[in-house]
Amino acid sequence: MSGAAAREEARYGAAAAARAADVIRSRVGTIDPVAGIILGSGLGGLAARVVDPVVIPFAEVPGFPSATVVGHAGKLMVGSLGGRRVVTLAGRFHMYEGHDAALAGFPVRVLHALGVRTLFVSNAAGGIRRTFRAGDLMLIRDHLNLMFRSPIVGALEPGDVRFPDMSEPYDAALAQLLRDVASELGVPLVDGVYGGLLGPTYETPAEVRMLGILGADAVGMSTVPEVIVARTLGMRVAGISCITNLASGISPHPLSHTEVIETTTLVADRFETLVERWVGALNGN
Repeated sequence: MSGAAAREEARYGAAAAARAADVIRSRVGTIDPVAGIILGSGLGGLAARVVDPVVIPFAEVPGFPSATVVGHAGKLMVGSLGGRRVVTLAGRFHMYEGHDAALAGFPVRVLHALGVRTLFVSNAAGGIRRTFRAGDLMLIRDHLNLMFRSPIVGALEPGDVRFPDMSEPYDAALAQLLRDVASELGVPLVDGVYGGLLGPTYETPAEVRMLGILGADAVGMSTVPEVIVARTLGMRVAGISCITNLASGISPHPLSHTEVIETTTLVADRFETLVERWVGALNGN
């Protein structure tokens, strides 16, 4: 690895995360969060349910660029959800924007430095399983890293595990709590495997057939780097994909980001109520 590459990675390492966390604490005071929440495309409406929020634009957090994708507000919020303290990211950084994998996972390092030990991730995804319909909420059971990038390549950061175990990337107990809360609310919840691709193109019909053979039930362009960093740091993870459309070759219609945003808007209330109730039911560990 060249010296320049090592310096680039260090920009998004443990020390940089600690500096960013210090700046956030200087704005919000003591946090003691029960969870960190990352909201994907069109799912940022949950941020409006955060009580007494302190809002910090991404551009004011050291190491964070501004968000550039439609449906991503680009704000960090600290406040209460379901009666519990949370740190919420309305938006994320994608590698297809030109960002390094280390930056895509960097917000999770910052959340960890703020005391977050339970992470909730969400995204918009295309449905590959033919029983899925637009508007389904899919509990993420596992994922495929088909981005072929890792946010932890490089020098071992303080607090990291060199070879993190990924046998249970999404915590079974947290997933069961989501199922239980969904059942209480009468919110239909399916489950499946998320395939993470680099993007930014949508997949071809042949690629969708390949993904199905490999075991993916839904496909998107985010989330995987965040989960890798979280597991490297020993954080517990739960996640939900909003199935916004059927993938190419399954749907007879051309795909568009406009459709993604429209569908997430339609399911927003179900999604937000589920996550809010789930946060309120967390036992604090």
